[in-house]
Amino acid sequence: MRVLRNISAIFGDIEIKYTMDSYDRKILAALQRDARVSNQRLAESVGLSASPCLRRVQKLEKKRLIRDRVTLLDRKALGLHILAFVHVSLEDHLPQTLQKFDGVVSDCDQILECHALSGQYDYLLKVVARDMADFEQFLTHELLAGRGVASANTSFVINERKDSTVLPLD
Repeated sequence: MRVLRNISAIFGDIEIKYTMDSYDRKILAALQRDARVSNQRLAESVGLSASPCLRRVQKLEKKRLIRDRVTLLDRKALGLHILAFVHVSLEDHLPQTLQKFDGVVSDCDQILECHALSGQYDYLLKVVARDMADFEQFLTHELLAGRGVASANTSFVINERKDSTVLPLD
C-alpha cells in the first residue's frame, strides 16, 4: 500500500510542494542513518532498483528535503569538553545591532546553532568550548565585546541524554 504525504515548505519567497511516498521516507530514513551509503545499497534497502532510487534522491535534493550530507564529529574526542546553551538578550533591535549580532554568529565557529526565540530572550545559542577558560574567552571577547548584547545567561550541559540529528518522518 502506498501512503502519500504532502509536504509543503517555504524557503524565502518560494513555496515548495512535494508529495512524499513510502519509498521517499525509506530513502530519507536510510540516508539519515548513513549518508555515505552507496546508491546500490540504498536501493536494495528500500526495495528499488538503482536508477529509480538515484532519481528519487536527486529529486529529494532538488526539492530541498535533503539539505546536505555531512560527517558528524565527536566533539569530546576533538577536545571540546564544554557544551553550553546561552540565552541572549540584545540591547535593542535596530538594524545595526542585529547586523553586529549576526556577524558574531556567522564568524564564530564555537556557535553551532542560533535560534531566534519568542519570550524572555531574543536568541538561544548552542556553543562549544575546550574548557571554561576558552568559554570565558568566547563570552567576553566574542559575544559581549561591544556587539549589542545586553545580557547572556548560560546553562552548561552536565550530561547529554540524547544527541541526534535524525528527524521523524512519520
